[in-house]
Amino acid sequence: MSDIILLILMLHCGQGISDVSQTPSVLMAVKGSSAQLNCTHKKDFTYTQMYWYRQHQGQTMTLIVFTSTSSPPDYGDSDPKKFSVIKTVAESGSLTVNNVESDDSAVYFCSVSKHTVQ
Repeated sequence: MSDIILLILMLHCGQGISDVSQTPSVLMAVKGSSAQLNCTHKKDFTYTQMYWYRQHQGQTMTLIVFTSTSSPPDYGDSDPKKFSVIKTVAESGSLTVNNVESDDSAVYFCSVSKHTVQ
């Protein structure tokens, strides 16, 4: 019998109104499989940057990856073999958790921002 792992997504909300949405809201995956999380936004086309976060129960939130339509993904301390991203258009992107394990059960969410030059 395969182990089933529950990945939970939390919708990004800002100031009571959210232009960012994620699907699916709850995702179950078989151990060893991949799980894809999708993020879209209704902001304008200048919001080309997307951040993916994860929070394990009782722990602080950590950044998995930063991605943009104009640059390669920045995984920081995260393993790019464990997480893969697609970000080809400003309005949407996806995060895939590869080779799902029990430690991957967490709250995942995305946020978006626009590039500004100061």
